[in-house]
Order: sequence, then structure tokens, then C-alpha cells
Amino acid sequence: MNFSQDKDKNLLFFSQNYYLCKIIIKILFAMLKLNRIHHVAIICSDYRRSLDFYTRILGLTVIAEHYRAERDSYKCDLALGGDYIIELFSYSSLQPCIENPETETTGLTHLAFEIDDMTSAMAELDRQRIPHEEIRIDKYTGKHFVFFHDPDGMPVELYEK
Repeated sequence: MNFSQDKDKNLLFFSQNYYLCKIIIKILFAMLKLNRIHHVAIICSDYRRSLDFYTRILGLTVIAEHYRAERDSYKCDLALGGDYIIELFSYSSLQPCIENPETETTGLTHLAFEIDDMTSAMAELDRQRIPHEEIRIDKYTGKHFVFFHDPDGMPVELYEK
């Protein structure tokens, strides 16, 4: 149909296909407007050990904590700087899913946090006796970064601002 040739046919088409036209307009003219990552969900094998790691070691704060008796599991919402970022879950039977932060795989491969000072962060990891790799330099940005693991072996990255 040539929309510029016949005004009445155009009106008839749009009136009969209002919802289709509305969808087409949204697809053509609208984009997803993402503001930020809302949260990352992490399933852990030892809830108390992981909660200690994310709060005491990484410094996140608990926003809400719920025990779900029907699942025999916990759900804990954790924040960084007041912003909700991690949803920590526990389940009674689990299988590990992540082996290496840089493997070619689908799904979450690691969790990264921005930091201001790599030297201080490394000293704190050492003080807490948390094994970590040597500091690396991002070949594209020139920024320092390092990987270590949470209690379940999921890679965690610190990336210098």
C-alpha cells in the first residue's frame, strides 16, 4: 500500500490495525532506555559464609533478608553505597556452574566492582587472607584489575577507576 496516494485508504488501514500500528511505531521509534544494572542474582552453597564474604569482606550492606521455609532457602538483598545490587540465594542442593572467569561460556562469568585504589584493595585482600591473582592491566583502557573468588568459587573482579 502506498500511504501517500490515498488518504482515505490510509485512515482505514490505521483504524483497522490500530494495535499493530502502535507496535510498529514502538519498534521503529522507541529504544530500550536502560538506566543501570538493577541487580545480579547469585546462588550460594553456604549462605552464612557467603553473606559474611559479601558484607564483611566486600562491604555490602543487607537491605532485606528472608527465610523461605517452603524452599528451605534464604534470599538476601545486598546494597553497595545504598544501591541494591546483589540478590543472594541459598538452596539445599547445588551444582557449581563457573570454573574460570575468562572461559567462553554463556551466563554470568564473573562479578566486577569498581574501586578507587588498587593498592589499598590488594592490601585488604592480603590482610583478609583471600587468595588472588596478580594485578593485570586492561590492554584497551590501561586500567588495573584483579580477580579472586567468592566462597563458592565464583570469580570476583576489582577494576580500578
